[in-house]
Amino acid sequence: MSGSKKSKKKRLDKAVYEAELARLQVELVTMQRWISSNGARVLVLFEGRDAAGKGGAIKRIIQYLNPRSARVVALPTPSERERGQWYFQRYIEHLPTAGEIVLMDRSWYNRAGVERVMGYCTEEEYDRFVAQTPTFERLLVEDGIILIKYWFSVSDTEQQKRFKSRLKDPMRRWKLSETDLASITKWEDYSQAKDSMFEATDAPGAPWWTVESDDKRSARLNVIAHLLSQVPYEASEPPTVTIPDRPEATETDRPDKDEQRFVPNLAKALGAQS
Repeated sequence: MSGSKKSKKKRLDKAVYEAELARLQVELVTMQRWISSNGARVLVLFEGRDAAGKGGAIKRIIQYLNPRSARVVALPTPSERERGQWYFQRYIEHLPTAGEIVLMDRSWYNRAGVERVMGYCTEEEYDRFVAQTPTFERLLVEDGIILIKYWFSVSDTEQQKRFKSRLKDPMRRWKLSETDLASITKWEDYSQAKDSMFEATDAPGAPWWTVESDDKRSARLNVIAHLLSQVPYEASEPPTVTIPDRPEATETDRPDKDEQRFVPNLAKALGAQS
């Protein structure tokens, strides 16, 4: 739901990318420590076209964070019960609690994008959504939640390239659904839906931030750096930890190892072949 063709840019050097990513991931851990100690609540929404790189960015953000206070929310198609609820209801239960950061891989903005384009909601439901969303998000912000909204923008040629790559990759083949592929034939419809969504929901207290994502490496660094800038964290030293000396082993009878079941040593077999 962004512009069409873009000029081809050189991909960020891998060594430069990996060095900066490591530095930023250390900062993310520092940020999380501040969030936990200060009881902050951080909610980050990741939206954008299919194959725009949202999942890869989320993976790098969450990679080294403590899973007890950082989680990813990626909701499936709503159940029959959820379809009978107030639209925002199923998302509310996943909002962050004190000391927690939540990353939403797609959010309530499904209604403004895929649901509207694919005809999964009525015009009345869509109109109600865009009327209620600014108020809903204002209430979240007024209650103290740090709300950050990202739109990942990818060109049509790059999206097509990534779709073809997924088609040949058995580990990513599941990412190609009928709805995903429809984003090719409905490119302009998605563009118009995105523009309307921005116009209705780009509010001062909850603005949209666009991430250019034709180069995945650049996109990941850019979004992490920006996320860090949006949370007013302060660096602090982690609690001092002293690793105790291990006590001397005592003479105790232990079961014979031959009585245990071990998984087959595939690694040893592979090593013998090399």
